[in-house]
Amino acid sequence: MSTYVIIGVIPGQPDAVVLEAAAFAARFQAELVCATVDAGRYFVDEFADGGVISLPVDPDLDDTDDDGFSVALRAHLTTLLDGSNLVWSARAVAGDPARALAHLADTLDAAMIVVGTRESGVRASVQEFFGGSVAVHLAHRQHRPVVVVPLAPVAFRDELPWESER
Repeated sequence: MSTYVIIGVIPGQPDAVVLEAAAFAARFQAELVCATVDAGRYFVDEFADGGVISLPVDPDLDDTDDDGFSVALRAHLTTLLDGSNLVWSARAVAGDPARALAHLADTLDAAMIVVGTRESGVRASVQEFFGGSVAVHLAHRQHRPVVVVPLAPVAFRDELPWESER
């Protein structure tokens, strides 16, 4: 029976998040499953391994391979992870990011889910305050450990992004 570590990946995500998830997967001798949720696609069907068949809402903007995963994101992950002696795979899932990652983790019986924090900034802070973060939704709505990799940690003496008056 295989062990899995799920990581939520998005285009432009700092490499540190993927590399930290890869370190966890290596420690657990687990397969790293890089999962992405594309809001510009809709769910059609699901495979037994948790991957999904999805189609683009606008087919003229489609830049994914046959399994719905971004071609550019897969190439970037390949650059980051190849040569690491780590077994990894890429999966495209559909729907709400927290629900989709939790569902994939349930399907694979994953050991944990790894996500990164959002970039700091007023817009991201407002979105996170009103919509909640994927990490918070995962921590409250499923039973697996959620590892949150900080992208721009703030010292305890400094204001959090949503506390500043800008």
